[in-house]
Amino acid sequence: MERNNADDIISTLEEFVSKHKKTLVDQVLEKRTRYVTLVFEDIDKPHNISAVVRTAECLGIQDLHFIKNQNAYSVNPTITQGASKWLTFHKHENAEDNLASCYSQLRDDGYKVYATSLHETSISIDDLPVDKKLAIVFGTESDGISMEAGQNADGLVHLPMYGFTESFNLSVSAALCLSALKSKMNGVFPGISQEEKVQLRAEWYRRIVREADLILKTNGVEV
Repeated sequence: MERNNADDIISTLEEFVSKHKKTLVDQVLEKRTRYVTLVFEDIDKPHNISAVVRTAECLGIQDLHFIKNQNAYSVNPTITQGASKWLTFHKHENAEDNLASCYSQLRDDGYKVYATSLHETSISIDDLPVDKKLAIVFGTESDGISMEAGQNADGLVHLPMYGFTESFNLSVSAALCLSALKSKMNGVFPGISQEEKVQLRAEWYRRIVREADLILKTNGVEV
């Protein structure tokens, strides 16, 4: 979306957005982050990914990446409680190599890619450097990440565990990782740019206002 187009969308729709909603959008934008993103490789349990979507949105994460090779996924609106409509989903499913395409995009955007694994070379999430943007990759509940996901990552990371059970539930893992990273950043994820705030405000106003696209079209605003 071009900046001028985003400005036109905002100016056209803002009269249909309540004062309460505008204030809420302002507050959420101030806490939104693209410094950390989550990546999911061939997730096979929709209810778990739906829980992750809700958790990520609540913690201010804007972008989620989905690598699809074999397993189809969908979100359950009952579980997400509408969280998915505020997030940006990046779907990697039509490239010659979806994993490579995803990793390439993340690195182009300045991310260091860490795949979750219990391999002996994996480091604790508590020891993960946070001086650069981070993408944390999760695999399936049963098998974890693929060999390729681990080999092509910049490193491997795990959550410390102290019981007999060998893994956390996916949604719990994502929540604990985000919580640990946020603590390492003194409780605040780095925010997004002013330009990004304008773009998101335009997108969110379109979701808030009923028949927004019809209103925009009537006023000659491109969508």
